[in-house]
Amino acid sequence: MHSLILRTAGNFLLPLLLLFSIFLLLRGHDEPGGGFIGGLVAASAIVLNLFAMEIKSAKAVLWVDPRHVLGIGMTLAIVSAIPGAFFGQPFFTAQWFTFDVPALGELKVGTVLMFDIGVYLVVIGAVLTIMLSLAEAED
Repeated sequence: MHSLILRTAGNFLLPLLLLFSIFLLLRGHDEPGGGFIGGLVAASAIVLNLFAMEIKSAKAVLWVDPRHVLGIGMTLAIVSAIPGAFFGQPFFTAQWFTFDVPALGELKVGTVLMFDIGVYLVVIGAVLTIMLSLAEAED
């Protein structure tokens, strides 16, 4: 039997923790934070949902298998290292690309953000794979 207080708090905190994890991800390359801590916060939000509800509810929050999230994140992190080699610079050298977005104007995106997003997804996938495996083994 699950606690009513835990279920209520879990439902309230889930979107707030996910939003906070994205905030940590996006501010990470300038200040403390980044993909690792943002991924931990996002995974902890889903694990809180796992404790408050049940396994099916936690899996529904993620939509896909956490192992796929881990693989996509690893691929994204590795791909972010390649552009430097095409510009005659060392592997993993940060590259910045500028895009013209009609509504926003000029948007600068770097491989650093792509790497951080990859780490974010790897951490979420790894933590949730472990936690969901433990929860399923307990049932």
